[in-house]
Amino acid sequence: MLSSIYHPWPKLFGSPVCPTARPSVNKKKQMRMLISAVDNESDTASTTTSRSKSGSSECEIVMTGSSARGRRLLKIREEKRKRQYDRLHNYPAWAKVLEDACKDDDELRAVLGDSIGNPDLMRKRVEERVRKKGRDFQKSKTGSILAFKVSFRDFNPLDSYIWFELYGSPSDRDVDLIGSVIQSWYVMGRMGAFNSANLQLANSSMEYNPLYDANKGFNVMPSSFHDISDVEFQDNWGRFWVDLGTSDYFAIDVLLNCLTVLSSDYLGIQQIVFGGRCMGDWEEGMTNPDYGYKYFKI
Repeated sequence: MLSSIYHPWPKLFGSPVCPTARPSVNKKKQMRMLISAVDNESDTASTTTSRSKSGSSECEIVMTGSSARGRRLLKIREEKRKRQYDRLHNYPAWAKVLEDACKDDDELRAVLGDSIGNPDLMRKRVEERVRKKGRDFQKSKTGSILAFKVSFRDFNPLDSYIWFELYGSPSDRDVDLIGSVIQSWYVMGRMGAFNSANLQLANSSMEYNPLYDANKGFNVMPSSFHDISDVEFQDNWGRFWVDLGTSDYFAIDVLLNCLTVLSSDYLGIQQIVFGGRCMGDWEEGMTNPDYGYKYFKI
C-alpha cells in the first residue's frame, strides 16, 4: 500500500535516484577525456601564442633593424638601390663609353682598375693617367720585346760607319725618330758631354750634399765630337758615319742606352754593328727613293 503511494519530490528533482547508486564507468571515462581535451587545447593555444609573439618579435627586429647586423644589411641594401638608381638615371655617358672601351683595351682597364661604376673615381684615374703619359690610350708599344745584337768590326772611332738593321723598311715617322735620337746624341757630344775626365758626381752619394769643383770642370781637357754624316736608309738597313774626335768611349754606351729604349718602345732593331764597309744588300751610290732610299739630315 505504501509502495504505491505517489511521492511529489521526484517531479521536482527528476527521476528517483537510489542513494547508494554510483556514476557509471562510461561517464567517468567521458569526463576524463573531456578534461584532457580541454587541457591539450589550452596548451596548444598557449604554444601558438608564444610562437606568434616570438615570430613577430623576430620579424620586428629584422624589419626595424634593431640589431647591428640588421642595420648593416639595411644600409647595404639602401646603398645598392641608390647606386642602381643613379646608374640608370644619373650615370654619365662618358663613363659608359669608358666602360665599353675597357673591354678591348687592357691598358685602359688597368688605369681604371676598381673605379668602374664610380664616375668621380674614374675621372680622377683618367686625369692622373693623362698627366703622366698623355692622351693616347689606344697607342700600344710598337717596338720589339727582344734585345738587339751588338757587334764590332774593325771599328775606328775617328772614321767608321755605325750600322743598324730594322725588322722592316722604316716609315717617314721612323726615319725622323731615329734621326732625331742620333742628332741629339751628336749635339751632346759636340758640346763635350762625353768626357770621362770630369765625372765628379758619377760615384758620389746623394745622402749628403755633394761638392762639385767648378774649377776642375773648367780646367779639364775638353773632349768633343768632330763630325757626323746624315743618317741613310736602304730598305731595312740604316747607317751613319762618325768621327768621335776626343770624346770618350762611354759615348757609345750612351748611344746604346738610347737605342735600347727606342727599340723596345717604338721601333724594333735587330742588330747594331760598329764598323764595316757594307752590310746586307747595301748599294753604294744608290739614292733613289723609288728603290727604298731615305735619309735624315743632321
